[in-house]
Amino acid sequence: MAKQSRAHHAGVESQIEGKDYFEKRQLEKGVAGWVLLAGLGVAYVISGDFAGWNFGLGEGGWGGLLIATILMATMYLFMVFGLAELSSTISTTGGGYAFARRAMGPWGGFLTGTAILIEYAIAPAAIANFIGAYVNSLIGLDGWVVYLFFYAVFVGLHLWGVGEALKLMFAITAVAVAALVVFVVAAIPKFDPSNLNNIPVDTTAVGASAFLPFGVLGIWAAIPYAIWFFLAVEGVPLAAEESKNPAKDMPRGIIGAMLALILFAGMILVVAPGAAGSDFLKESGNPLVEALEAPLAYGGRTGVSAFINVVGLLGLIASFFSIIYAYSRQTFALSRAGYLPRILSVTGSRKTPTLALIVPGIIGFIMAVLNQGDLLILVAVFGATVSYIMMTASHIILRFKEPDLERPYRTPGGIVTTGIALVLAVAALVAGFLVDTRVLVISAAVYVVAIAYFGLYSRHHIVASAPEEEFELIEAAESELH
Repeated sequence: MAKQSRAHHAGVESQIEGKDYFEKRQLEKGVAGWVLLAGLGVAYVISGDFAGWNFGLGEGGWGGLLIATILMATMYLFMVFGLAELSSTISTTGGGYAFARRAMGPWGGFLTGTAILIEYAIAPAAIANFIGAYVNSLIGLDGWVVYLFFYAVFVGLHLWGVGEALKLMFAITAVAVAALVVFVVAAIPKFDPSNLNNIPVDTTAVGASAFLPFGVLGIWAAIPYAIWFFLAVEGVPLAAEESKNPAKDMPRGIIGAMLALILFAGMILVVAPGAAGSDFLKESGNPLVEALEAPLAYGGRTGVSAFINVVGLLGLIASFFSIIYAYSRQTFALSRAGYLPRILSVTGSRKTPTLALIVPGIIGFIMAVLNQGDLLILVAVFGATVSYIMMTASHIILRFKEPDLERPYRTPGGIVTTGIALVLAVAALVAGFLVDTRVLVISAAVYVVAIAYFGLYSRHHIVASAPEEEFELIEAAESELH
């Protein structure tokens, strides 16, 4: 039976749960080393190379998207250095929520966790739309039937078991990476630098040129789509409790994944528009296939484009599959600690969180049926950038708040590095609203509902003995001793 414990933050009540509570909420331990974690990080993101990034061409032109991608690659790399430190220090499934909880208390943890859930619940819905476009070009079938099939299959695979799911994800990701390499090799012979800047110039835009056809403001508008090259790599720490040695494996895994993603983004951003023309790709649902089949490239279906279509689908599936894993672990952690309904964290006989996989999947499927891939990207980016602000701020706060905390890995450059990432994350958040104000309305509505739930109910039912919360109990015990 739960006992009430004294709150350490105003207005927040906590409970200590017994052994039975956590026995029903166990994940499988020790199934992932650093190579598998790096593969997971690449899997989260690799769909961004196959579709989605190209919408940025329509917002900023090739030059605007290039500059935006450089800025966002810097933000992600510097943030990842900070997350490598945090994940080696606070090694729980809570990930970003756990970092913010430690630095900023329950409200900070909840707001960060909610932002991450918005990102991870919506991103698979956007990817499902792109999967539909690839399937449609293969067999002429699209829509809710395709989305339902993929959600049912890949949620089901995660219910089967985490070890099996992670290994299958790694294999799918390896094939998708091979497809990227094949695409680059096939597209290079058709590369022409003049194709990069062939979008008509908007002469009314400030600073407009062939390089920046929509002016300087286009750089800012392209930022959300530049983020799509890297979005969700920050989810690697969610596997902390299932990794073999989180203190060593987490930094290696997340940094290795990030370096690989920067390489992929650079290749795709240069080669694809250079072969097909930026103007041709700016609204494409499957840009790599269409880049090879464009009039400026091979001018029609080829064996290589057919191969990219089939195997490229695996790239989308890899991210779809892995982000389902991410949303389930974030939901599990928040639920186990009492921030979300506790039933969501109950695990089955195979140590997988059943409802944490199914419930966000249903929400994502409903969003996918709307078939607004570009808008869904912006909503996912909103959740992501809010969490980036909170996580980089958490790194900075903890450096001052707990300077003596054991840190197996330390961020190069310390708070200067994460401070730069924080500033860039704020700029990225504003950029999403610049593209489409509906993002603000949709995201604000979700946040209002979530905050109301936390303020009125769950903050009074926090599980103090959850891994992300128990440091408060330790501090309370130490203060009583003194």
